[in-house]
Order: sequence, then structure tokens, then C-alpha cells
Amino acid sequence: MASAPESSAPVPKLRLDELLEELQVRLDTARGTRDRVHSLLEAVLAVGRDLELAQALQHIVEAAVTLVDAEYGALGVIGEGQRLSQFIPVGIEDDRVKLIGDLPSGHGILGELIRHPEPLRLTRISDHPSSYGFPSNHPPMNSFLGVPIRIRDKVFGNLYLTEKRGGGDFDEEDESVLATLAVAAGVAIDNARLYDRARQRQRWLEASAEVTSTLLSGSPEQEVLDLLLSRAAEIAGADLAVVAVPMPDTGELEVRIAVGLGAEQHRGLVLSVEGSFMGAAFRTGGLVVSPDVQKDPRITAGPPRWQGLGPAVAVPVGTAERGIRGVLLLARAAGAPLFEEGESGPLLGFAGQAAVAMELAERRLDSEQVALLKERDRIARDLHDLAIQRLFATGMTLQGATRFIDHPEATDRVLRAIDDLDETAKTIRATIFGLRLRESGPAASGLRARLVDVVDRAARSLGFTPALRMTGLLDATVPAEIADAAVAVLEEALSNAARHARAHAVDASVAAEGDVTVTVTDDGVGLPEGGRRSGLTNLADRATALGGTFTARTRPEGGTELVWRVPLPES
Repeated sequence: MASAPESSAPVPKLRLDELLEELQVRLDTARGTRDRVHSLLEAVLAVGRDLELAQALQHIVEAAVTLVDAEYGALGVIGEGQRLSQFIPVGIEDDRVKLIGDLPSGHGILGELIRHPEPLRLTRISDHPSSYGFPSNHPPMNSFLGVPIRIRDKVFGNLYLTEKRGGGDFDEEDESVLATLAVAAGVAIDNARLYDRARQRQRWLEASAEVTSTLLSGSPEQEVLDLLLSRAAEIAGADLAVVAVPMPDTGELEVRIAVGLGAEQHRGLVLSVEGSFMGAAFRTGGLVVSPDVQKDPRITAGPPRWQGLGPAVAVPVGTAERGIRGVLLLARAAGAPLFEEGESGPLLGFAGQAAVAMELAERRLDSEQVALLKERDRIARDLHDLAIQRLFATGMTLQGATRFIDHPEATDRVLRAIDDLDETAKTIRATIFGLRLRESGPAASGLRARLVDVVDRAARSLGFTPALRMTGLLDATVPAEIADAAVAVLEEALSNAARHARAHAVDASVAAEGDVTVTVTDDGVGLPEGGRRSGLTNLADRATALGGTFTARTRPEGGTELVWRVPLPES
């Protein structure tokens, strides 16, 4: 009777051990769940603090990798055409990323999540029908977990996690944690984008204010365009910035400014409106965007010049109603983010500012021309009323004085002085004739009028009015053949300065004193080594044909000097 309790005593003790072990497991599970929830809350708070979009995206991927204990992670941003416009990887070394090559664009498993934005868990990636392997140098990956990131019911991108540490599979709890993080990530990304756009608008406003200030200070058009281009490239994060303007004679687009990646291949190009990316913006009068300018179907003409570039945007400078004055193009390096609608929109307003800059510069040029004509009239009036009358009076006085001179040599000297006074009066008359040029009448066809017209036309391309000095009896002593050549030489020299010199000042002089000399100097970049010299060859040929000479050199103080000289025929 006493032995029965002894035989059943171990049973309750074993049961108690099992219960204690089960309780310990549940406590560990609860503690793990508590720690995971705590980590999730910390991750949500961390990504919510980021206002810089690039930092927010990076931190979201890093938090996802930590929360689900994955070896590798990435965030893919969906762009135009349901392709990945950005891909932010975590866990792969930079050297390995370079060896892999181009980042994924949205094929295979990544594309499956883009086409069907629902959570996706896989034990082996290779077993899925959409999988077609990894590129060379890619690390091996088996387990996979992906969830979409939505912003206001629109899919922004996807989180991709691979290789659960320890060799296991991602479970439902991992999926739930990652889906929760994706919701918080959507809010954080939306806030970062709104902040980024507000900051961008502020930068555009500051740039516009700077341009307006430059305009009001009376800076030349070229300087204003340089400022517009640099600010647009800086704010938009562009690697190449180009401005082209329509050519008045042909209607083609001439690239006036190009800075950045491959700029030398664009600078000075003449593009047809049909078959060029900038021509599409000029023709349609609206904003034109390309995800990859190297493969854009609208580009069918012109030399290859887009190597290393990807996303691009072109916007007309001006409106169809008031006239399109040019086209602004911005391009980013291949693989860079696309130009989104939120950042491309302000370009239209900024390009409108460029149109105002060019219009104001044109109005200022007109005002300068009016002031110049008034000043010429005043000088001509003063020369006629004062200088010539005094010369006549002096000549008559000397003529009257000759009868009182007894020495023959003295008489000859006085007579020669009277002849010199007559020649001086003729020169002043020719000068007055040139100063009182008008658009019509006999003076308009003279050499002086034609030279002034060349300078006026060149001012539109240069962005400022070149200085012009004319000396000698240009209209009276220069034959038609030499006059035609001199006009052509001045036009070619000023055109070269506008296209290649990048000058802020150009001085031209035309003199007829024993020979006709055309001299053009600028403060630009000088003559390039091994550059195109076809224009200079034309100038030299014109001089040789008329028995003259032509020289071109880079000035020691900077810039270029062209001197074209031909002899006048003996009278």
C-alpha cells in the first residue's frame, strides 16, 4: 500500500518540465515578437525623418534588410513604360556592382512584381516561370520576398529582399513586417518628394530673380544665356546643357552654347528642325522628354553625339504666339533618373524667362541703335556747321594772303596748305555722308552703309554690338570689287566670332588709306589648335585674288586678331 505513490511520482515532474520548456519557448517568441515590433517602429520613425529623397530610399532598403534578416535588398523605382528608372541595392559591394554592369530595368522576377503589384514569396527564384537567371558576376540568390510601395494608390516602386540569413525561407511574419514598412515608406517617400519639389521651386525662383537682376544691370545677351544655362543645369542635375537658336535665313537651329558631358560635339552644330530632338521641341512648341536620348526615334539627322547620355528634356524658349527664340536641352548621364513631370514643368517657366531675356536684349539693342543714330546726326551737324565752315574760312584767308607773299617758296607752301584743306573738307564731307545713313536713298548702297548693316546683323548673333571704326574715303575711293570683298570679309569674320570665339567684345575697323584694311579683334578663346580653318582660308583666298594679304593670330592678351589688306588701284 505504501509503495504505489512512489511508482507514480516521476510523471508529474516530467510533465512540469515540458510545461516549463513550452512556456520558455512562448516567452522567447513573445520577446522576439516584441523586439521585432520595436525594431519595426524604430525603422518607421527612422525613414519618416528623412526629407532628402535619395537618403530616404537608401534608408528604406537598409531598414528592410535588417527587419527580415536578409542578405541582400534593393528598392526599384518604376518609371516610364513600366521600367525601373532607379535601382538602389544593399548588400553587394561596389566593386561587384561594377562587374555586374548595367542595373536591372525590370525584367524577370523584378518585372513580375511590376506587372502584378502584390507581395511575392519564393523558396527558390529559379523555380518561378518568369525567372531567366542572373548576369555574370552576380552573387547566388535563392529565397525571395518582394512587396510593392504605394503612394496614394499609385505604385511608386518595389522592395526586393533575397537570401534569408541562415538558409531558411521568408515566412508570413516577414511578409507582414515588410508590408508594414512599405506603407510607412510610401508616406516617407511622398513627404520627401513634396519637400524636394518645394525646394526645387524655391531654387527656380531664386534663379529667375538672379536672371532678372542680370538683365536690369544691362548685361549682354550672351552673358544672360550663359547664366540661364548654368542655373538650369545645376538645378535639374543635368550633365549636359545646350541652347540652340533659329537661323534667320534657313530656319535651322544653330547651337550657340553647350556645356557639360560631350559639349564639344554639340557646340557650333547646325541642326535641321526635322530629325533632331531639339527640333521636335521647336516644331511642337512644347516640352519633349526622352528616357534614353541615345535611342530616341525622333533623332534621325546630325552626327553621333549622345554617347554616355540617357534621360533628356528639351523645352522651347518662347511661345508660338510671340515667337520661339530658341530651344533649351538638358540631359543626364546614362543610368541617371528620368526627368519627372514634377521637375520638368518648372523648365517651361524658366525657359519663358530666357525668352524675356532675349526680347529685352533685342529691345535694348534697338534703343542703342536709335541713340547711335541720334549721336551720328549730332556729330554730322557739328562737323558741317563748325568744322567745314572754319576750314573754308581758313582756306579763303590763306588764298587772300598769297598776294602779300613775295617769296615764291612761301607761296607754294601756302597753296599746298590750301589744297590740304580742300582734301580735309572732302574727307569730312564723306564722313558726314556716312554718319547720315538711312535705310533708303543713295547713301544706303555705299560701302559705309553696307559695313554698318553687317555689324547690325552680327549683333543679333553675338548678343552685343561690335565696335566699328571707318576711316578714309570709303564710298569715294574704293572700287566695287574691293568693296564687295571687304563686306564679305567683315561678315565672315564677325560670323566666326559669334560661332567660335565665345567673346564678350569685338572690335572692327575698315580703313581706306593707300590700301583697304579690314581688322577684326576679339577677347575670346583664340584660334584652336588643329581647328577648322575653312572660313579663314576663304578670307585668305579673297585677299590673294586682289593682290593682298591676310593674317590670323592669337593675341598675347587673349582672343584673335584678323587683318585683311588689299591695295587700292592707282588713280
